[in-house]
Amino acid sequence: MGQSQDAGSLAAALRALADPAKAEVLRRFFKTGPGEYGEGDRFLGIQVPSIRALVPAGRGLTLDGLDPLMRSAWHEERMLGCFLVADRAKRAQKARDLGLLQGCHAYYMDRRKGINNWDLVDLSAEHVVGAWLWEKPEERGLLKALSSSRILWDRRIAVLASFHFIKRGQPQPTLQLCEGLLSDKEDLMHKACGWMLREVGKRCSLGALRGFLQQHGKAMPRTMLRYSIERLPQAERQRWLQKTR
Repeated sequence: MGQSQDAGSLAAALRALADPAKAEVLRRFFKTGPGEYGEGDRFLGIQVPSIRALVPAGRGLTLDGLDPLMRSAWHEERMLGCFLVADRAKRAQKARDLGLLQGCHAYYMDRRKGINNWDLVDLSAEHVVGAWLWEKPEERGLLKALSSSRILWDRRIAVLASFHFIKRGQPQPTLQLCEGLLSDKEDLMHKACGWMLREVGKRCSLGALRGFLQQHGKAMPRTMLRYSIERLPQAERQRWLQKTR
């Protein structure tokens, strides 16, 4: 796998690693049953490090050349596609190639129908969507638009994209998104918002986190609250939990 491969070769390499027993575990873990958030998704049963290890072999592909992976019915093939788009976006940032970064962002947004589970969003959104919007403040209204979508994964993309801003010391996009998502009905969104709020406290400012808690703590879903306060001192965590419903 040292030389560049086409998408078909990469898919074949993945399928050679398939483990039916592990696939059954993953189908349950990622909630693929009727009415569940991952309904109908199909798994080969491959560990994430084995998928990530194929990224260097796919770096020679064009973005359009990733389509067989990004549009695949197999979760792990879509994961490899997401890894490759994110890898290209990260290399574009390092090289200050904004044209390539814009291309990655446009491709990702156009193919996001297949980015339809939390792991696929979480490994890619900050590096592709977040990175592009960091460079283009005039386009940041996209975060609000995605967070207002009826599609769960669009909303999660918005929140995880804001991680790029958190890592650069800017908590405001995350705080605004989480405020708008306080009434979201999905537990996966409560977890995503709580995680990003926790990162605000860790990487930006404990004052920003505490200010959000002071203003919105009583309205926060319990899961969001618990995730957000995980790194606070135990006594303070208990105070926040006692103050809220």
